[in-house]
Amino acid sequence: MTSNEINQKDRVLLEVSELYKYYPIQRGVLRATVGHVRAVDGVSFQVRAGETLGLVGESGCGKTTTGRCIIQLEKPTGGRIFFNKDGEKVTVNQNSIKTLRRDMQFIFQDPYSSLNPRMTVERIVSEPLVTHGLKNKTEIKDRVLQLLEAVGLSADHLSRFPHEFSGGQRQRVGIARALALNPKLVICDEPVSALDVSVQAQVINLLQDLQEELGLTYLFVAHDLSVVYHICNRVAVMYLGRIVEITDVDELFANPKHPYTEALFSAIPIPDPDNQLEQIILEGDVPSPSNPPKGCNFHPRCRYAQPICSQEQPVLSAIKGNNDHQVACHFAEELTLRGVDIS
Repeated sequence: MTSNEINQKDRVLLEVSELYKYYPIQRGVLRATVGHVRAVDGVSFQVRAGETLGLVGESGCGKTTTGRCIIQLEKPTGGRIFFNKDGEKVTVNQNSIKTLRRDMQFIFQDPYSSLNPRMTVERIVSEPLVTHGLKNKTEIKDRVLQLLEAVGLSADHLSRFPHEFSGGQRQRVGIARALALNPKLVICDEPVSALDVSVQAQVINLLQDLQEELGLTYLFVAHDLSVVYHICNRVAVMYLGRIVEITDVDELFANPKHPYTEALFSAIPIPDPDNQLEQIILEGDVPSPSNPPKGCNFHPRCRYAQPICSQEQPVLSAIKGNNDHQVACHFAEELTLRGVDIS
């Protein structure tokens, strides 16, 4: 590995600092605000150039909202987002996002509702090019054909509409559209969760091939931990709007340090009948994000909880001996938790 490759690998492309997204709860005729839904509640992380960072957690934990806030599809309530644009640290907000659209793109979860049913594939994929000033029709057509070929489609698909494709093909169209402007960062919002398992593998392999070929960086939002293990370099685990653990994917699966991570791993189906994990059944329901518990958000459902857990909120901090493994748990150093081998 050359020194340039090492510098590229260590370069931080995206930095999120204390990101918040609160949705107001309004009631009455006058629509008075009586509270807030804390969808994202102080999230901080970095994404290095060329890597895939997974953002995982159960439904409603705020992972999709985090991705939408980064690309300004949702306006954050608070916090700061920085993007490394050609060596310059640029603040991402409503004012700067127009100049950053070329560098940051989004792949949506539902490959059907995210595509305009009245537009052909040619118009869908060429729309970003036209919007950003490319006017030569021949150049646009050539670029669209190049993109379709890159995602496994052909010129025969140019005049077709979204309803004429399978789910996997529609997602390939969405990927082609996201790559039209040669972005550096692509936020993938559960891009395979709506697809059949066999098609999931094809799309995941496609994303990996495109990353290697184009030097892409992914923020990969998902809930399927098997997919996360296959594609991600690092993983951040979210619970009730906060990151509770973040580290390298191999370290996380082999040596989890947060009880919630251990519970997630216990729910992974293992194909070996002689090597089944005891599933950890979490007691109670997920607390409401409009009224999170005091102290650690996870303590009402944690079987290792102690009195301090209901009184003080743990800070996301590195464990001893591994600065790249950060955990928000008062007893991360003391607990011995079960990992999982799905390789």
